[in-house]
Amino acid sequence: MFYVVISVLIIILFIKDREKTVTGVKKGIKKLIKNLPAFLNMMILVAISLYFVSDEVLVAYLGQDSGISGLFLASFLGSITLMPGFIAFPLSGLLLEKGVSYTVIALFTTTLMMVGVLTYPVEKEFFGRKVTIIRNSLSLLIALIVSLLVGLFYGEVMI
Repeated sequence: MFYVVISVLIIILFIKDREKTVTGVKKGIKKLIKNLPAFLNMMILVAISLYFVSDEVLVAYLGQDSGISGLFLASFLGSITLMPGFIAFPLSGLLLEKGVSYTVIALFTTTLMMVGVLTYPVEKEFFGRKVTIIRNSLSLLIALIVSLLVGLFYGEVMI
């Protein structure tokens, strides 16, 4: 469906302004080609990691019985990992299939998307140290709240 919508939009834009549309598509393709190696490397690393880490290890450290330590580990891994969403969400699906709870997956993916330990130097350069620390701290707090709400919704966390 997504590809259909994009194709229709490109056709409409092409009819409206042929030159700008061709220029935009060329720029998009160039950016895709430029970023493709990094994305492929990330996908390969995730695949290799999942190959070498057994299901038992994943379930032991992140599974239903991992408790607070599983949440802490998920938060830590999500905060220090740099991964695009189109890799993170399928990875989350794999973790779910292997028995990892929704609460842990929610914490992992939200910290992955919102908390940037690896991007700290770049953020500090653009926004300053104070703003970067505040943003990352608030993002971690929000990730914890989201995880708690997901756990409550799925009946994994009781208050």
